[in-house]
Amino acid sequence: MMWFIRFLLFALIIFLIYSTIKYLLNPKRKLELAHEQKRYYFLDDQDNVRKNFLITYKGVLFEGEKYLGTTENAFEVISIFIWPRSIASLKGMVREDLQFIERKVSEQYPNAKIDWKSPLKEFMEKGNSPTTPFGDLI
Repeated sequence: MMWFIRFLLFALIIFLIYSTIKYLLNPKRKLELAHEQKRYYFLDDQDNVRKNFLITYKGVLFEGEKYLGTTENAFEVISIFIWPRSIASLKGMVREDLQFIERKVSEQYPNAKIDWKSPLKEFMEKGNSPTTPFGDLI
């Protein structure tokens, strides 16, 4: 009986260590932590084209939808639509912030055309100065 209790205790300790490591390495947790700290983090499964990616930058959470198409040599992601999860969180963002996000997405998907959904699309198309905040679009 004593061996059985020791075995259960040992198994419980191994399970707790495994669970802790798995929790600390979870990409969703890293995304949430970066979002809270208003840092940049890109969460994506590049092998799964149907799964949207998430980007957090300066406290704003963006979602991107990938579309597969053909290039000269292969099937690749050729089109990406990006939108904020909450439009109200865009307060204080400037054009350079969105251009930074475009550059980071282009690094992962160099053959993709990046489009923004409204109201970011209208903001990027406006001829305002590069540091103009969103203002009346929110």
